Amino acid sequence: MTDALVIGAGPAGLMAAEELARGGRAVTVCEARPSPARKFLMAGKSGLNLTKAEDVATFTAQFVPGWIAPFVAAFGPEAVMAWARDLGQELFVGSSGRVFPVAMKASPLLRAWLSRLDGLGVRIATRWRWTGFAADGLAFETEAGTRILRPRVTVLALGGASWPRLGSDAAWVPWLAGRGVGIAPFRPANMGFAIDWSAHMTPFFGQPVKGAVLAAGGQRLKAEFVISRRGVEGGGIYALSRPVREGAQLVLDLLPDRTEAEIRRRLQAVPRRHSLSNRLRRALGLDPVRIALLQEWGRPLAGEDAISRRIKALAVPHAGPHPIEEAISSAGGIVEGSLTDELELRALPGIFAAGEMLDWEAPTGGYLLSGCLATGRHAGRAAAARR
Repeated sequence: MTDALVIGAGPAGLMAAEELARGGRAVTVCEARPSPARKFLMAGKSGLNLTKAEDVATFTAQFVPGWIAPFVAAFGPEAVMAWARDLGQELFVGSSGRVFPVAMKASPLLRAWLSRLDGLGVRIATRWRWTGFAADGLAFETEAGTRILRPRVTVLALGGASWPRLGSDAAWVPWLAGRGVGIAPFRPANMGFAIDWSAHMTPFFGQPVKGAVLAAGGQRLKAEFVISRRGVEGGGIYALSRPVREGAQLVLDLLPDRTEAEIRRRLQAVPRRHSLSNRLRRALGLDPVRIALLQEWGRPLAGEDAISRRIKALAVPHAGPHPIEEAISSAGGIVEGSLTDELELRALPGIFAAGEMLDWEAPTGGYLLSGCLATGRHAGRAAAARR
């Protein structure tokens, strides 16, 4: 009989494997893909954002629903940074508080981590795809055919439903649901929104929108976003994606540092013989991309009153979120009521779950990775202690 099994070699699974091994267990990690942590490596290509340097209360408040917060608090920003440094990764904190390895990429950290796991005796079996429950164990399709494992304890860390091409395809949902595990439907998170642009917006595809404040669902933030061929995306959009996905109106303030009255006075000072674009540029310093958005969504723009109102509260009409396959992360998964405080499945004693399989979401900016590491750590420790 296998002693301790981890299914999934992403950050949550590798952290669970490390804790199991430190707890004296003989650990096997089964990974369906040809190599571990492929989504982790892809996420780190533009700079591996490990966590965010802020106090634990502020950090954990970003996680929804709140039941996930205690696991994150137990392995918060300082602990994540200490863990990465212990793997030989020098870190720096950016101006926004985001924490990155000096190397920026994920691959050096992953190599060091895999080396440490190897030293702890962790065995990683790639191209082992879990295919569900057998009569007396867990079934896998491997290059050598079907294999059945009967572990004493198991940690599931198979990811959610975003980026299925890298392994997070939620194929496990019917297998767990069929065994009495409650699962909230998956929904896209940290995603863009579809917009049917008019032809005049074509020259702006790929351009960032700077200097605006975005608002939705009672939240406001000053952040950049990007106009793409299919809609809007980028950090500012992702940060508000949850309330917008749930039906809140997304609104832009194109000139957050000026009042509506001041905008009106400045527009009145520029003669109307000039085109609207020239008046907006001369009076207000609006760049071409913000002018284009105002003309795309703000019409009719008849008179200074209407223009100033639209500049301060420009509603963004969209056709819904981009598909979950294109989302950075997913919301939904195994619900709180199906788990013990140790992240053990109530319906399946001896089987624990971690990472994006669980029903939680958080914004980008270091929160997602921290959540996966924290829940993997907790599940691994609890599984190691189970007899």
